[in-house]
Formats: sequence, structure tokens, C-alpha cells
Amino acid sequence: MQLLKKFFLWFNWLSLDVVLGSMAGMLFFSRLLHVSLDWKMDLLLGLTVWVIYTADHLLDSRKKAEIDLSPRHQFHARNFKTLGVIVLIAIGVGLFGAIQVLGFSDELYWSVGLSVLIAGSMGMIRLGGKAVNGLKELSTAIFYVLGISWIPLLRSDTLDKDWHFWLLFGLFSALAFLNLLMLSWLDRNQDKLAGFPSAALLIQPEKMIIKIRQLAILIILGCLAAFILMPSFYRVFACILLVMCLLHYLIFFNKNLQPEQIRRRMEAVFLLPWILVLV
Repeated sequence: MQLLKKFFLWFNWLSLDVVLGSMAGMLFFSRLLHVSLDWKMDLLLGLTVWVIYTADHLLDSRKKAEIDLSPRHQFHARNFKTLGVIVLIAIGVGLFGAIQVLGFSDELYWSVGLSVLIAGSMGMIRLGGKAVNGLKELSTAIFYVLGISWIPLLRSDTLDKDWHFWLLFGLFSALAFLNLLMLSWLDRNQDKLAGFPSAALLIQPEKMIIKIRQLAILIILGCLAAFILMPSFYRVFACILLVMCLLHYLIFFNKNLQPEQIRRRMEAVFLLPWILVLV
């Protein structure tokens, strides 16, 4: 039992649950846009997401070295050199794999451009400090959803990118933003000590909780309206988003859960689109 518990802790600390969640998200958008993708695209996306998240955690662990470290950041601080080398190797493997899978095509150039834009955005937010409180969560949510939908968007027919798609895209982005707001609230004390930009530091914690609750209810109502009003094809996607939003609400406002339990369960919610494999 202890071995299994340790395995799941490492799985979470290494952001592998986030990787699987991003793959599930790409499945969501590929089915929504009638695009067929093979397993190689899943591996490329997963590798890219892992590199971005791990690099971010490694940078955080260095800055927090003399402050109160979370278990995740303690893990990254202890294994900084090893993980740093693996990240560099993963970047090389990812670039080689992208060239092999995409070739020297517009897809490759646009994808590299998006990766550079994401890295640049992360760097600017880090340099901006408290002046950019709130922008980290917003930009991360937008880039996350754009990243998981990127190849399906590039390969889809123009007719499939109608208002139904963009509404669901917007709801998914709003859910990702809600998730990050909730996580920022959980990390607010550590972020304040470390001087990290955080939306939770913009207003008092009590008011922040109210705003999170209001946003969650608004997104839930939006997903419910989409489920009721959209044509039958889109309802399964609206239903998935609705369930994901409801789970976020129930998990975050459960007073019986510890912060780390809340974090792990909310990250696991993004695995739900894998159910589309059965459809």
C-alpha cells in the first residue's frame, strides 16, 4: 500500500497526470473537429507539456529554496540536476520527433512559434513579478487550451470551426482559468512569501473565494445552456465540460479535503475526456 501511495505521489509530482490530462484534452478537440490523430501526436503533446510544467517547477524550486517548500517543490529541489538534464534531453527528443512526424511543414513552423510564444510569455510574467498578478493564470489557461487544440485546429475543415466550436473552446478555457484560480488560492501563502505573481494576491482571500464561486457557477450555467441548446453532436462535449465544472466545484469547496488532496483530484478531473475513446 505504501509503495502504491509513493507511486501516485511521484506520478503527481512529475506532472504525469497533467500530461495525461492534456492528451485527453487533445482527444476532446480532435473529436469535436472531426480530426483523426495517431499516437505519435499524443506523445509529442505529452512530452511538450511535461517539459513546460517541469521546467516551471524547477525554476520555482530554485527561487523557493530558502522559503517554505511544498512537497512537489521539495521533490524538484532535491532532484534539480537530474530533472534538468532530462528536460534538456526531452527538448532535443521532442524537436527531433516533431520534425519526423510533421516534417518541415507549416504545422511544424507554427507549432515551434507557439512554443516560443509560450516560453516568452512565461519569462515575461516571471520578470514582471507582482505587477502582473492575475496574468499568469489567464495566459496559462489560454495557452493550455490553445496548445491541446492546436493540431486539431490546424488540420480541421473551416466549416467545423463555427460558433459551436468556439463556444466550447471558450468554456474549456474558462474551466482551465477557474482551475488555476483555485490552485492559486491554495498556494496564496507560499506565493506571497516567494514573491510570485498570483491572482489570489489581488484581493482579500474572503473576496477571492466569492469570486471563484461566482465564476464556477457562471461556467456551470454556460455548460448547461450549451448542453440544452446545442445540436445533438455537440451535447456530449458540453456534457463532459459540465461534469468537469461540477466536479471542480464539489472538490474545491469540500471542507473535508486537504489542499494537496484538492489539487490532485482537480488535476484528475481533466482525464475525463478520455471517455470519448468509448464513444
